[in-house]
Amino acid sequence: MQTWTNQYKKKRNLQEKIIEIILLLAALTSVLTTFGILEVLISESVYFFQKVPLKLFLTDTQWSPLFADPHYGILPLLSGTLVTSIVAMLVAIPLGTIVAIYLSEFAPAKVREIAKPFLELLAAVPTVVYGYFALLSVTPLLQTIFPDLPGFNMLSAALVMGLMIIPLISSISEDAMRAVPQSIKEGSYAMGATRLQTALKVVFPSAISGISAAYILGISRAVGETMIVAIAAGLQPNLTWNPFDQAATITAYIVQVSLGDLPHGSLEYQSIFAAGITLVLMTLVLNIIGYFLAKKYREIY
Repeated sequence: MQTWTNQYKKKRNLQEKIIEIILLLAALTSVLTTFGILEVLISESVYFFQKVPLKLFLTDTQWSPLFADPHYGILPLLSGTLVTSIVAMLVAIPLGTIVAIYLSEFAPAKVREIAKPFLELLAAVPTVVYGYFALLSVTPLLQTIFPDLPGFNMLSAALVMGLMIIPLISSISEDAMRAVPQSIKEGSYAMGATRLQTALKVVFPSAISGISAAYILGISRAVGETMIVAIAAGLQPNLTWNPFDQAATITAYIVQVSLGDLPHGSLEYQSIFAAGITLVLMTLVLNIIGYFLAKKYREIY
């Protein structure tokens, strides 16, 4: 009996050890993939910055690597990326938060079970479909309001991008608010607060760490969006902060150049890696901000 027990324990320990190794390898795969991507971006960007000064890259107001008189200023792509992301978040953050508050605090259970899966289906729609929806439906609608609006513009792309990000923000925010202990809500009701007051002044602040993380993820998603802006915003790298103008974003430029028409190792080819490393640094800063916000406002129940 004792021998059988020892054999069973050894077999169980071996199985657990194998599972731990598999999980470790899975975790290391994501880490190694990240380092591999960074290694490619940095190695190719080094060659680019050996020929293009970093100061010129950051201060030149023109971006035309494919022209006879090339310019390598990232500011036009940066402005297009920031304008579309800001407008998108002005749509996604309020609407996503309102949807999350409704699903968490006001919606009946049956409504929540039906509404949330349908809402999350929006995240499964291919972004190229959103892009053509912005170009063929939203832009003509906006042109009835703004007759001078060009066919390609950042406004329609950003509005549709905001609609696309709503499920991400609402889903994560709703999960964070539903994680708030029921005792906190009951304490608010016991003090005479209404459901709306409890939702806005008790539940929302208690879940602010998760909600802020949802906002940061939404911003990162907007900054890295490709197909919507490539289709609906145009591919003209103009230095403009007006959402009614057409412009190119960093991701749209990478798509434009990464079609295999440029010779490998040329300066024009390496420019996509310089743009890519800029995008990585932007998202890295956003993730760091999100980490410190979550750490600062995290509530442990």
